[in-house]
Amino acid sequence: MKIGILGTGMVGNTLATAFIAKGHEVKMGSRDATNEKAAEWTKANGKNASQGTFADAAQFGDILFNCTKGEHSLEALNAAGEQNLAEKILVDVANPLDFSKGMPPTLSLVNDTSLGETIQNTFPLTKVVKTLNTLNCSLMVDANKLANGDHNLFICGNDEDAKQKVKELLHDNFNWKTENIIDLGDITNSRGTEQLLPIWIRLWGALGTGDFNFKIVR
Repeated sequence: MKIGILGTGMVGNTLATAFIAKGHEVKMGSRDATNEKAAEWTKANGKNASQGTFADAAQFGDILFNCTKGEHSLEALNAAGEQNLAEKILVDVANPLDFSKGMPPTLSLVNDTSLGETIQNTFPLTKVVKTLNTLNCSLMVDANKLANGDHNLFICGNDEDAKQKVKELLHDNFNWKTENIIDLGDITNSRGTEQLLPIWIRLWGALGTGDFNFKIVR
């Protein structure tokens, strides 16, 4: 499968590297086609790794991952191009964190909106699926790293088929048990998952590690 990764930070790098390890072709996109971080990643990951602009990555991928900082996501997606995003699945991993007042950050989009649904409303032909935004990137790509994979991931989006394909991708590549991926419903439920970030950040501080996750006990 061809996968487009938008963003060159830790999350984008981790996901891109993990997909390469599973045999996928991955293009990492950024503002600049010669971005140094993307160039380093491409050099380190062999023939199936490539880099380009946001538009290049969006055009390349059969499925896309938004791994940009939430405050810059709309700018990056506009640069990717509406025509390149149309009819494709876009997995939104970003959170609208506002660090302007220091730590801990607040949320710039909250309560009656969210980043996930803002992206969906801005790009109505794109199949936005919100997931992977509530845990450390090392756990994103290996559910078995913690509690033998017995913990939960949340997913939401308007397109049922797109959500199912993302569930299968996460199961087949990153060991996520499909029964542990909780479907919250349509994209407005991004409000809930994004609002987990304030407690996640405080837990990170209290525990001294990001290697933890939520488990829903029923």
